Amino acid sequence: MSTAEENKALVRRFLEAHTMGDLDALKVMLAPDFVNHNLLPGQRPDLEGYLQSFTQYHAAFSDTRYVIEKQVAERDEVMTIFTVRSTHDRATWQGLEPVGQEFQALLFLFHRLVGGKIAEEPGERPRRADTAASGARDARA
Repeated sequence: MSTAEENKALVRRFLEAHTMGDLDALKVMLAPDFVNHNLLPGQRPDLEGYLQSFTQYHAAFSDTRYVIEKQVAERDEVMTIFTVRSTHDRATWQGLEPVGQEFQALLFLFHRLVGGKIAEEPGERPRRADTAASGARDARA
C-alpha cells in the first residue's frame, strides 16, 4: 500500500471513530501537537480543544453517519468530501436547542499527517447545514 493510500485509510478510520463517538480511538490517531483550524466559537485549536468539542457534539447528537463521497491524497495531505447525517436530539449545541430531527450537510475536510498520525486539520467547515427540516438556525451565520 502506498503512503497516500495508508494516509487515506487512516483518515477513513478517524472518521469512522468519530461517527461511533470513540474518543479513545481518536486520541490514538491524533498527534499530541495536533492543530485544528476548524474552530467553533470558544474552541481552542489544540488537541484538548478538539476532543472537548468532539465530546460536546456527541452529547448533543445521535445516529451520526458519514458517507465518503470522494477522497484524494497527495504527499502528507488527505482531502475528504463526505455527507454527514445526524440527529440533534440530546442537548443544546452551539446555542441550538435539540429538536429531534435529522440534519444533513456536505463537508470538505483536509488533514495533514505526520508519522502516521493526524497532525493538522486545516480544512474549513461549511457556513450552513441543511437544517430547514429541523427548524434550527445556524448559530455561526
